[in-house]
Amino acid sequence: MSHDGNGGMPNMTPGSMSGGGMNSSSSEMMMMHMSFYWGKDVTIFFTGWAEKSLVMYIVALLFIFLLGLAVEVLSVSPKLVTGSTARSNLKLAVFVQTCIYALRMGFAYLVMLSVMSYNLGVFIVAVAGHAAGFFLVKVRALAVANRAGHPMSSTMGVNNSKV
Repeated sequence: MSHDGNGGMPNMTPGSMSGGGMNSSSSEMMMMHMSFYWGKDVTIFFTGWAEKSLVMYIVALLFIFLLGLAVEVLSVSPKLVTGSTARSNLKLAVFVQTCIYALRMGFAYLVMLSVMSYNLGVFIVAVAGHAAGFFLVKVRALAVANRAGHPMSSTMGVNNSKV
């Protein structure tokens, strides 16, 4: 039994691992940014994706934009009709809405993880994707309300009165 205060573990310096789990060479060490930075050298989601390649960085930004857009578009789901709908159809509708919600939450967490890279380009594209999705959802809701003849001025912040 060891009485060195480490509970029998060998003395290790901070950042080292026994068994060669972490190489101490400076070329293989990964630096984590703790503040926003600008540049294409970023790791998003997993090692090797979008690192040091402008084309892959642009593809990653497009993917994150589409994820943010999808989160907002999926936030609008049709209301469940509980009137004369058969019970099996109601269960199916609840199941479909649950699957859409799970997909939306998965996309939202992916956007959050990408923003945690602290890359300013990723942050801007994520916010722009959410904004574009919100805009599409609200424009569609306004068009549906205008077709149905329901004024949405209080919920949309649009003044429909004639001057």
